[in-house]
Amino acid sequence: MKIKRIASLAYLIGLFLHSSLWGQLEEKEILVSSVEGTIKIDGIGDEIDWEKAQWTSDFWMWRPTDSLQAKKQTRFKIIRDDQNIYLLVEATTNGTNFTTPNLKRDFNTYGVDYLTLLFDTFSDATNAFSFATNPLGVKADGLISGGNQDYRTNRNYAWDSKWNVETQIEDKRYIAEFRIPFNSMFYDNKNPSWRFNIYRGNTQQNEFSIWVKTPQNQLIGNLAFMGKMVFETPLKRSRNPISVIPYLSGANYNDFANDDKKTTIAVGGDAKIPIGNALNLDLTFNPDFSQVEVDDQVVNLTRFAISLPEKRQFFTQNDDLFKDFGSTRDVIPFFSRRIGVAEDLEGNTIENKIIAGGRLSGKLNSNLRIGFLNILTEADEKNEIPSNLNTVFTLRQKVFDRSNISFFFIDRRTTDDYDFISEEARTNSVSGLEYNLASSDSKWTGRAFFHKSFTQGLTEDDMISGMSLQRNTLRHRFSMNFIHGGEDFRSDLGFFRRTGFLKINPSYSYRIYPKNPNVNRYEFSQFSFLVYNPALNYKLTDRWFVSSIRKSYLNGSNFQLQFANRYEYLINDFDPTRSDGSTPLPEDTAYNFSELELSYRSDQRKAFNFDTEVKYGSFYNGTKFSIENELKWRKQPIFNASMIVNFNAIKLPDPYPSKNIWLISPKLDFTFTKKVFWTTFVQYNSQGENLGINSRLQWRFAPLSDLFFVYNDNYISSDNFSPRYRSFNLKLTYWLNI
Repeated sequence: MKIKRIASLAYLIGLFLHSSLWGQLEEKEILVSSVEGTIKIDGIGDEIDWEKAQWTSDFWMWRPTDSLQAKKQTRFKIIRDDQNIYLLVEATTNGTNFTTPNLKRDFNTYGVDYLTLLFDTFSDATNAFSFATNPLGVKADGLISGGNQDYRTNRNYAWDSKWNVETQIEDKRYIAEFRIPFNSMFYDNKNPSWRFNIYRGNTQQNEFSIWVKTPQNQLIGNLAFMGKMVFETPLKRSRNPISVIPYLSGANYNDFANDDKKTTIAVGGDAKIPIGNALNLDLTFNPDFSQVEVDDQVVNLTRFAISLPEKRQFFTQNDDLFKDFGSTRDVIPFFSRRIGVAEDLEGNTIENKIIAGGRLSGKLNSNLRIGFLNILTEADEKNEIPSNLNTVFTLRQKVFDRSNISFFFIDRRTTDDYDFISEEARTNSVSGLEYNLASSDSKWTGRAFFHKSFTQGLTEDDMISGMSLQRNTLRHRFSMNFIHGGEDFRSDLGFFRRTGFLKINPSYSYRIYPKNPNVNRYEFSQFSFLVYNPALNYKLTDRWFVSSIRKSYLNGSNFQLQFANRYEYLINDFDPTRSDGSTPLPEDTAYNFSELELSYRSDQRKAFNFDTEVKYGSFYNGTKFSIENELKWRKQPIFNASMIVNFNAIKLPDPYPSKNIWLISPKLDFTFTKKVFWTTFVQYNSQGENLGINSRLQWRFAPLSDLFFVYNDNYISSDNFSPRYRSFNLKLTYWLNI
């Protein structure tokens, strides 16, 4: 019996080691030759120094299959001098009919032609720098974290750096020539090599290809699957410049609700100070976010708050060090949108001015990362908002091949003894420890965490703990999550849907890849979760069972059929329509209801494309019919138009409210050149009784330096669209390297 157990254990260890070494056995290398001549970035690559490098090719498909080499091959070569790294890339094509929707920096790579370079400069298979372009030479850059295993949380395209690329389009290929300064990245100059990969989207062939073979069940660009670029001569210590980014802003505001008009002029700015080759100190003084894109309006039919993405650039660099804790859907101990945003006495969301702040982030060595954030906000005593000092400190130590152990401490405290703030609300702190698992081949991922909060008067059950584990192979994906949240847990700088709960969340998906020239795969999924309330003797309060079938076509379109059955026990009164003066569904009542959903996304390569969902079913003690549509049309690369039209018809029996809820959002986007952009966004939300207009003109007159003109208008739709708020903003920013 013992021999069988030992044999079984040995088999499992061998199987794990085999899967962990899968990507390593496929490793490729390219030599980076050193040159001394001048390289002109023109997309031609005819300098004699390019002859010192050898072409490298043999790209593999990622999709539609990962078992064949790409039909349309890509080849590239790399050279370097003391200041820059250069890449020359040739992508073969069927012609010149490319999908290039616009000329705006940081373009969306979904459904378009593009090339992406990944540099893992510390060879940790967890973090990387991303540089991308398309046949028109438009730039996109970003920071990659978490091994690039989740495109929603591991890709940060708000990061910008100075680099160059030019392209040339020929009959059967296009050529891209890159110059990327070493001082645009952080690295250890003692390392003789970096991990590297390059991948491509080719809409003509409906083909994604990549230099280092990557399983199609993993994201393209997953950092577990990379080659190596070996430097012919050692790198010099980087002399990253100090960057100063001042701004001058003028604004005219008209608050119709409070009959308040004013004109303001503001001066402030940011500074980026490198510390060695791997740390960066970011400072901000009197920051102004008037040019930031407005949030998308949403319709909320749930009992919980909804988190919106961070779009302010100061909070985005190395943001994984601060935000990647807890569970995305249930508890995030640090959520940067809590800083600089507050509620007035009527519950409306308003800006809470940031006075100044600093952030230190980066690597202390090849395996240890540090993050420190400290921001001071201004008091608004009229709205009973105190001045707060907000602090976050994190450490992340790499263990094994790609896993890490992380520690964080978060603190929010008022800077004065305000009469309108209770003693219990003056401070709040949270501390936590986490282990993040990522196997070498990305088949196994997971997390275990423990968080404890420190709040005056709340000391009984002030902890949250959780564990998740996922296995993702070509055909099977299974995950299991457990979270236990204490009733007294609080994080004033975090986001959490509820406290006092136990949640169990299993899910499973099975994929089939048919031998069909038009179909990529079929996917059958079962998702479920159960939530129990410890305060009610672990009574079941929520239960979801969701079954779905998805058919994905090679042209990028997909069709899905989904059935969901839900059970909810209302601990508190709840009105899903959020109508003023309505009778809410009563507390201490249970509901069991189901919904059927059909959805279809069309071929995104087409000039006209759409994404639509139709849902119908029971809803609490009534019914709900929903249609969600997003329609898009473009005249590339100059003009893009989109229209979101969402409709929810909720019918509940008397005396509970019934309501038709509309969300209509047309958007017009002009990219006249690579430097001049104009976007107008209109949003009408009948649930929020709001009509908003945002129009933004941007002129990038120098690298990473802009002139913005922004017009905002807001109306109360329930009051004959009477004006609520209007502003005109003019902002000038200039990026200066010292």
